Formats: sequence, C-alpha cells, structure tokens
Amino acid sequence: MSLSFMDQNQNQPPNQSMSGRRPPELKPATVRKIVIGGVIAVLAIFLGSSSFYTVQEQERAAILTFGKYSGETSAGLHFKWPYPVQQVITVPAELTQRIHIGYRQEGSAAIPVDEEAMMITGDENIVSADAVVQWKISNIHDYLYNISDAEQFLRNAASSSIRAVIGSEKLDYAITDGKTVIQDKVREKLIELQSKYQTGIQIIDIKFQDIEPPSGQVAEAFREVTNAREEKNTKINNAAKYENDRIPKARGEAQALLENAEGQKKSRILNAEGDVAQFNAIFGEYKNNPNVTQSRLILETLEKILPNAKIFITNSNSDTVNYLPLNELMRSSGTGSTTTPPVTTPPVAEAPQGGTAQ
Repeated sequence: MSLSFMDQNQNQPPNQSMSGRRPPELKPATVRKIVIGGVIAVLAIFLGSSSFYTVQEQERAAILTFGKYSGETSAGLHFKWPYPVQQVITVPAELTQRIHIGYRQEGSAAIPVDEEAMMITGDENIVSADAVVQWKISNIHDYLYNISDAEQFLRNAASSSIRAVIGSEKLDYAITDGKTVIQDKVREKLIELQSKYQTGIQIIDIKFQDIEPPSGQVAEAFREVTNAREEKNTKINNAAKYENDRIPKARGEAQALLENAEGQKKSRILNAEGDVAQFNAIFGEYKNNPNVTQSRLILETLEKILPNAKIFITNSNSDTVNYLPLNELMRSSGTGSTTTPPVTTPPVAEAPQGGTAQ
C-alpha cells in the first residue's frame, strides 16, 4: 500500500503538488509581537525627531511646557520633552530688522506710500516724511504674548510718533535745521511707547530719508527758499571767517603800535635824562673854566655844522697881506682834488702914513 501511494504521488505533476500546499499560519502571539515592535519603532522615531531641536545663530527659542512659557535657549542643539509636553518657538532675536515708514523697498526701487508719508506741521502745512526704523527683539516673552503683530504695531507706533513731533514744529524748521532734533524726539517717543506697552522690542535707531514739501510747485518754491537760506548761511560763515581773521591781526597791530610807542617813550625819556646829565656835567666844568669850556663848545659846534669845511689858519700879525684864491679852492673841492694851491704872498707895499698895511 505504501509503495502504491508513493507511485501515485510521483505520477502527479509538480505544479499540482505545490499548489495544493497552504502557507504556514502565524501564531497570534507572534503577530502580537510584530505589531508591538512596529509601534515601538514608530514611537522611537517620532520621539527622537521631536525631542531634539536646533537654534540658528541669529535666533533664540522660547520653550513652552504644556502651553506655558517656561524658558528660552540660545543657538545650538538642545533637548526637550516631546510634544505635547513641550513645544519650541524660535524667533530672530539676534537679528537687527528694519521697517520703512512712508515708502516700501522692493529691490532697488522705492515705492511711496502717501497715507503714511503725508502729515501736517504745526503751522498747518503739508510735509512728506520718509523714515527707516531699526529694531530687534529684546524680550521674547513680551514679544510673543503682549503683541499679536509686531511689525504692524511698530509701524503704527512709528507713524504716530513722527506725526506727533512734526505736528508741533513749523515747516521751515522741519525741512531745514530741525531734522536731527525731530529725529531724536521721534526716537524718544518710540522708545517710550515700547516701554509703556511692554512689547519686548528694542529701538536701535530711526533715520529720516527725506522731510520735504509735496512734489510740484510747492516743492520748487521751498527748494528756492532753502537755497537762499543756505546761501545766506554761507555768506554769514564767510563774514565770520573774515572777522576771525582780521580781528586778531588788528589786535596784534594795535599791540605792536602800543609797544612801539612805549619803546619810543622810554627811549626819549632816557635820552632826555642823558642830555640833562650831560648838560649838568658841562655846566659844572663851565663854572670852573668858563673860557676853555666856551672855546671847546664853539669848536664842537663848528664841527657839527661844518663837517666838510676846510679851515686855513694864518698869522695875522705878519707884515704881509695874505691872498686866498677862493675860486680855485672851490673848483678843487668840487672835482675832489686833494691838492690845495699855495697861499701866495704879494710884495709888501709901502703903507701910507698913519698906519700899517695888513
């Protein structure tokens, strides 16, 4: 019987024998283990991906535990409890951001926004003001929970501050010398608003791009006024420069004249004192020897008044008549000759009775 059964199995085709077999059935315990293992793997992947988070360099992360703010972390890789236990919200707290008031920047083009730029000054004139506000997040908790739209709040606060300050100033002052002062006042008001509403926003700076009248004939007229004012200031500065240059020189010249006069005064006083001393000395000698002193003074005076005179001394007691060739002496002195013609003595003539001839 056994042989015949084997022969029957061998005579059957192979496909028929294989198709008749059923796949092995898994036990319920095995199926349960596979399902549990898959669930554990999925949970492990989910927990691993939601437990670690990365904060970029210009960001800070706020950690919410069961929806309540519980702390913050800085840049780097950090661990947290998986959702829904803890949740992380990252904000660009280390990044300096900008908003534009009065225009929008799209690439390299500036598109004006008139409803923000146009405002009224204190003297009821219309002016267009464009500004850039630089800000950053200083307190994450206040930034997330005290305001819903930070950029819109900051835009409204900046526009309100600009209108409040420009509304208290005159147009001429706003478009000329008051730009820096208005800028500082707007910055103080904006900082005060952020502190009042605890927005968690730090105002770094605000700068006006333009404060000018609306375009058209009004702008052209104010531009001419501005140019005239600048020309006036230039001339005033030039005059002040000339004044600062001339006044020190004039003071120096006046001081030099005073010192020169003082020097001449002292010199004349000293000369007068010297003359007095000299006169007193001569007068003392004159009292001792009047004739000698008188003769010396005469000779000194003749030397002063006749420095180039030639003096000839003759003896008047001789019996001859002296002949002086004055014309030849004058010619020789005019030509620079040093030779002096001799004094000729004519022959003695007999004198008439009653005297002697000289």
